[in-house]
Amino acid sequence: MRHSTSVSALSVALLGVLALSAPALAWVPKLEDTTAKNVIDGVYARRDAVTTFLTVDLNVKDGAFVSGPTAVTAFDGGATCVSDWLTAPQDPKQGSRPVTITLSGQADELAFQAQQARNNFQNLSVQDALGADLSKGRLADGELRVDIAVSGLPSQQARGAYLVRLKGTDGKLIAPERTSYVNDFKQTGDTWSGTLVYYFQPLKAGIGASDKTELLLRTEADTACAYSVPVDLAAFQ
Repeated sequence: MRHSTSVSALSVALLGVLALSAPALAWVPKLEDTTAKNVIDGVYARRDAVTTFLTVDLNVKDGAFVSGPTAVTAFDGGATCVSDWLTAPQDPKQGSRPVTITLSGQADELAFQAQQARNNFQNLSVQDALGADLSKGRLADGELRVDIAVSGLPSQQARGAYLVRLKGTDGKLIAPERTSYVNDFKQTGDTWSGTLVYYFQPLKAGIGASDKTELLLRTEADTACAYSVPVDLAAFQ
């Protein structure tokens, strides 16, 4: 169990970030009444839907990343790491490739819960949404979820070889608090595809809820190549 002083300090930091970022769209580290109502009302079509996740499409089309020319840069290994990716995105000699990267938080999990309630012909209230029964199944306060869909893994075991970090404001590389997998891994021919999941605590590293940062990754390939993908926490709630 954490010391009460640590919990209080984190709570204050969370509330401070929320207060500063409330007027603009920003990732929500901790759900509160206004955001919860906006998300629920969007799902029930009482207002425009709230954007609760950010997806960066790293598929290659006509020699370019679908998300644009700045979607990926080389963090290590030189520019040829990216040019080789663009030239031969499915070359097994280069190892697997990330296909999409999706960032989300508590608001996205609430949107999913609200959609389930609506599909079941139920009304989800803000009070119920923030209550203990539904909250206990969501991310911890301050936790950011990163899903990375990958393709071309030589084995299921190789998915554990991925290294993923967030780049802090001082340049420090931030490791995930924990990792997991989505139950979607499947084999096609000699390779595997599926979704890797990483959970970060950006606020503890000084990254604000509306900041731009970089997601850094190395695939399972035994090369010097490491990649940087810019992400904007102000693009979703």
